[in-house]
Amino acid sequence: MQIHLTQADHELVSAAVAEAEAHTSGEIVTIVARRSDSYHDVGLSWAVAGTFIVLGLAAAVPGWLRDMLSALLLDWEHELPDWELLTGLLGLLLLTFLLIRYLLAIMPLRMVMTPRATRARRVRRRAILLFRTAAEARTQGRTGVLIYLSLDEHRAEIVADRAINEKVAPEAWGEAMAALIDAIRADRPGEGLAEAVRQVGAVLAPHFPRAHDDINELPDRLIEL
Repeated sequence: MQIHLTQADHELVSAAVAEAEAHTSGEIVTIVARRSDSYHDVGLSWAVAGTFIVLGLAAAVPGWLRDMLSALLLDWEHELPDWELLTGLLGLLLLTFLLIRYLLAIMPLRMVMTPRATRARRVRRRAILLFRTAAEARTQGRTGVLIYLSLDEHRAEIVADRAINEKVAPEAWGEAMAALIDAIRADRPGEGLAEAVRQVGAVLAPHFPRAHDDINELPDRLIEL
């Protein structure tokens, strides 16, 4: 089941950002992406692995390959010559590679077959890249924070600018992350993002209270890629 954000979700998150920033000089940016990577290399890796598994089975138990090819060629009385055996093996390897490659062209299946650690690394990498583009060093006090949500992976990341990292430990974002992920699993992405924004704002306010001359340096609106 794909998760989607509605216009009401956008409005809810944007309002939460404005409310949180009313109490802190920190600037909160929210970005949502359908997924953080295409994972084409995962499909290719599984196809190569499947090909080598078939090749290994043929080497370990050559009898099954001869029997299968004999059945396909309707030749039960004569032993297959080497050229027919090797040609059949090559065809089987090509078929295995193409079958797995095309099966994993189906994105939901490719996501299932992608290791969790790989998804986590790709989401983190994309979050850092977007942070550098959208928030890093774009505020006067270097107080930008990115809340990034990748829907298909059901993963989120919080990336903060230098001034915030000097005062706030990474563990401080734990409650915001937990609230966001729990809401995503319940198919309430807008509510989860809004709650994460409120939690991040609560962490920032004691360290970076809003000054009387504070201006809004980054957009409050939810950005959906």
